[in-house]
Amino acid sequence: MLVEIGGFLAGLTLLLVGADRTVDAAAEVALYYGVSTFFIGVTIVSVGTSIPEMTTSVYGALYGAGDLLVGNIVGSETAQITLAIGIVALVSRIETERRNVLVYGGAMILAMIIMILVLEDGEIIRSEGFLMMLAYVAFVHDLYSHEGGEEVVTEVVEARTPPRAALPWILAGIVLIVVGGHLMVTNGIAVARLVGLPEFLVGLLTGLGTTAPEIAVAGLAAKRGDAGISVGSLLGSNITDPVFSLGIGALVADVAVADPRTVFVSTGYMLAVSLAVLGLMYWRRGIDRRGAVLCVLLYLPSFFLL
Repeated sequence: MLVEIGGFLAGLTLLLVGADRTVDAAAEVALYYGVSTFFIGVTIVSVGTSIPEMTTSVYGALYGAGDLLVGNIVGSETAQITLAIGIVALVSRIETERRNVLVYGGAMILAMIIMILVLEDGEIIRSEGFLMMLAYVAFVHDLYSHEGGEEVVTEVVEARTPPRAALPWILAGIVLIVVGGHLMVTNGIAVARLVGLPEFLVGLLTGLGTTAPEIAVAGLAAKRGDAGISVGSLLGSNITDPVFSLGIGALVADVAVADPRTVFVSTGYMLAVSLAVLGLMYWRRGIDRRGAVLCVLLYLPSFFLL
């Protein structure tokens, strides 16, 4: 048991460290070559911070762990819209324009609804996964303005690093992602079976861990005193994960869940708290510390809905 738990935690750590190093180094190299901040923002950074969820989806699909895969996405989504925003707002009030809440928040809600609809029958087939990934491409095309891309990048990347210095970090990061993802998923399945926990619950817990990059990105920006922590950087992964991260797993192999009813309850709560936080953000033009406490509290019931 201890070996499996240790392997799971080691895999999660390697996955997060590898994703962080890969995204930072790739974005710095792109800046070095003069690639536009818009392109970096909507590709390397926005997709890159969801690498842990994508890796978990691929391995979950390969090993037939559909419950863990979907649980990871739901757990990550719920944690990001409640816990992550709450932690960031406790550090520094989140200021935002109502238009940005409508644009980014609307896309996030639409992505969640697509996820719920495709999971209604308890299975996601390859063609659905492909269409979900296409839907994400449409989101990127329609949502991100040039200014939005620049906001996301300036909150994550601060330097231009020459390829000679960055390439080893990119390669090392990819190796850590591959090894870490394998260890996390295989040991997560083993722990669930040994303890008798539902794989979906293990996925929810994993989702909390894979949310760490998004919390770190926005939290560091808040700690630096950046007044304009963009809604895009806070909600971007919540647009990516329900359609692209889940879709890429289904593209590898059909994804099936054992109990669609449990998934429906958890995804319903995910959608409900997302609407609540977005409503608060729109009404107050941001999230202050009182709202931050509420966001954190909204996260807690997510584990009691199984």
